[in-house]
Amino acid sequence: MTHTVGTRDEWQAAHRELLAREKELTRRSTELAEQRRALPWVPVEKEYRFETSAGRRTLAELFDGRSQLIVRHFMHGPNTPEGCPGCTFETDNLVGAVPHLAQRDVTFLLSSRSPLPVLEAYRRRMGWDVEWVSSGGSDFDADMFATMHVPTTNRDYGSGSGSMLDVMELMALSCFALADGVVHHTYSTYDRGTEALNATWQLLDRAPAGRGEDFSTWPRKRDEYPSRA
Repeated sequence: MTHTVGTRDEWQAAHRELLAREKELTRRSTELAEQRRALPWVPVEKEYRFETSAGRRTLAELFDGRSQLIVRHFMHGPNTPEGCPGCTFETDNLVGAVPHLAQRDVTFLLSSRSPLPVLEAYRRRMGWDVEWVSSGGSDFDADMFATMHVPTTNRDYGSGSGSMLDVMELMALSCFALADGVVHHTYSTYDRGTEALNATWQLLDRAPAGRGEDFSTWPRKRDEYPSRA
């Protein structure tokens, strides 16, 4: 890894220019967050059923007594029976937020189309303390546009994306509100829209070498990395 070497004064001058752009990006991000929350809420009229660790439950019951629900559509289903490495990588970065979200009246869980026992086994393998439900047999993922056919020319996979994404499943996240007994769909994002949720990407963007260029062997599921001497 090589780079330009300069003086502290040169660094401070360049950093002041960068800081101005970072502050502008922060302000723009705050505006976008407000625009997300301003989207119209769409009542969910269809009755979805999920297999959960507490038995068969409706979408409203997944809120678990809270008024907000975030569902991470995890690619583990007919087209991804081994579990998506990208979804796994991102979930490693998300599970620590679950208790903090609960304190802000938000329930967070994973949802996939594979059978519940398969998901539970994978959850134990990864050591995740998070609820994971099976949406298999329902139209939930399709209705939230988490499963659909989109030509690859119209999708921004980002650097290093592989053929696993060229299927009917998408990396996606959907948000819901429960008001007066009615579930409303409030927001969804797909593919690179979920990237900002991944703290590892954000940290690498600030590290000297960035994300690197070779994504052929990284990231992997964390128990599949070669051991280091």
